[in-house]
Amino acid sequence: MKTPPDDPSVADAKIEFRRPFPALTGAERIHFETCGYVVVPDVFSRDECERMREALCRLRADLIAASPAEPQRGSVRGAVFEHCMPHHAFMANFHAYDDDLLSYACHPRIVGMCEEILGCPSRLTELNGHLNSRPPDLDLSKPPDFGFHTGVDIAFGSHTHNGLYHCNFVKALTNLTDLGPDDGGTVVVAGSHKLPAGEKEIIAAAYEDRSLIHQVIAPAGSVLLFPETLIHATGQLRSDKERAIIIAAHSPRLYQRWDRYSHEPTSDPSYSPGFTQRIPTALRPLFLGAPHWDRQPRYRTLSAPRDEKTYAAVPWLPGSPEDQAT
Repeated sequence: MKTPPDDPSVADAKIEFRRPFPALTGAERIHFETCGYVVVPDVFSRDECERMREALCRLRADLIAASPAEPQRGSVRGAVFEHCMPHHAFMANFHAYDDDLLSYACHPRIVGMCEEILGCPSRLTELNGHLNSRPPDLDLSKPPDFGFHTGVDIAFGSHTHNGLYHCNFVKALTNLTDLGPDDGGTVVVAGSHKLPAGEKEIIAAAYEDRSLIHQVIAPAGSVLLFPETLIHATGQLRSDKERAIIIAAHSPRLYQRWDRYSHEPTSDPSYSPGFTQRIPTALRPLFLGAPHWDRQPRYRTLSAPRDEKTYAAVPWLPGSPEDQAT
């Protein structure tokens, strides 16, 4: 039987997922090489940031309403709390909750920047967001203290090619609100992404000389790109503002997803059938990975100019929230 010409699956199969390569300028790449991170401004407009911020606020309210007595046990179309405190809502796995949030996960420039650091096509390994404000018991008379950590060790997670650093676990963090010096922007120990010394010793040295600790101060819509070998932490929020951020993490396609932060296998982390059916053909490797070790290495040189084209987002197949419920 022939497929009707207006069947969306026919047109969908012809669409490519096009994204920039290289996605960073030479100067941005040198900053990344030297410091272990780079802040790229003006990736998102203020209107886009506000829509994503409002979606995170709705999700926070919906998750609390789903399980008022124990919010962390609630789930709304697969989305969950990782932490739910009066001053910090950490929400994850919200692919099926809101299309503005979903579009961040597959934004061509976000994916392009992450793939440049990976050195290959990527798989989305996590998608989460934070809304946080100043803790009520914070003592502002003391110097800030941070929960520094990494997500992958340097020996396993790193390699170089064409003289440039690559990592197999990369994050793109976008601040949806302006971040001033007291607004809790992410802090990092600059250059630690290449230091195989002990993590505790590096952190102790950074506290001795706090000039080694860099903090993100940037307007809304800026993207912080960093590898998980970099020692990093949430900054201390000392102002009266609420900080809002969204994070997408990428790994090579042969890696599994990391959508929940509990290491207990208490639930099936797979996408719902309804959501899986919505994934466009061109985006299926990004969301579902590869069936084998299909790495497809791709590397830039430092002299290669940044791809300045604006690539259109891949349109999603139709679906209803009821179909996506888990």
